Amino acid sequence: MSEAIHPLVVDLSHYEPADDYAKVKAAGVVAVIYKATQGQGWTDDTYVAQQKAAKAAGLKWGAYHFADGSDVDGQVANFMEFACPDPDELFCLDWEDNEGDMMSAAQAKEWIEKVEAALGRPGECVIYSGNTIKEALGDQSDAFFGVRRLWLCQYGTTPEVQASWVTYWLWQFTDGEDGPSPHAIDGIGHCDINSYAGTADQLIAEWTGTPQPEPDDKEVMIDIMVPEGVSVSITVNGEIITGDAL
Repeated sequence: MSEAIHPLVVDLSHYEPADDYAKVKAAGVVAVIYKATQGQGWTDDTYVAQQKAAKAAGLKWGAYHFADGSDVDGQVANFMEFACPDPDELFCLDWEDNEGDMMSAAQAKEWIEKVEAALGRPGECVIYSGNTIKEALGDQSDAFFGVRRLWLCQYGTTPEVQASWVTYWLWQFTDGEDGPSPHAIDGIGHCDINSYAGTADQLIAEWTGTPQPEPDDKEVMIDIMVPEGVSVSITVNGEIITGDAL
């Protein structure tokens, strides 16, 4: 059975920048993830202007680093010096096939740990991958990857995640050509589009991966079996409740 598609996020780069973010927002998109860096030295010269335009239109913003197999410290430095995401911006490691210059699983963990530490945002890095992570980990469930959000790349109608996850957080269902519709967004044209299973408000609330605070007031139901003739008192929020009030 095909999975329902909710196209709330686009991911872009200099290959396919947006022309009009007001139109993008009007089309129902709530967030943009943009390519910032690649390897140790490449930066996207459209990033800053697109970032300003998207945020001015009221869209959430995220930055991703396209990984390669080179020195991890150099890749971390490139991303941090150029993008250095603000606390309200998502950050992501794009871990995919790269013509023989692919990042290993150990390097991916190292990049994630060092960027999270530099930003002071442990556990918040989003991992973008498809067949790469499935082939790297096989059937193994890896707790390090599994506690972080998965942005799954898969252009079929029934997305399948690697064993480290129960489900995806985002699902890139099309590259603008292959995969289910829609393939284009007003204000951009054909582009990478991503589905989120919840509502737009839910996506916005968890965009940075910051845990939502638990409500102060919780209603808890407790059944207490008291033998006949026994007097009981219980303290609830500082108030003593006697057996007669139970």
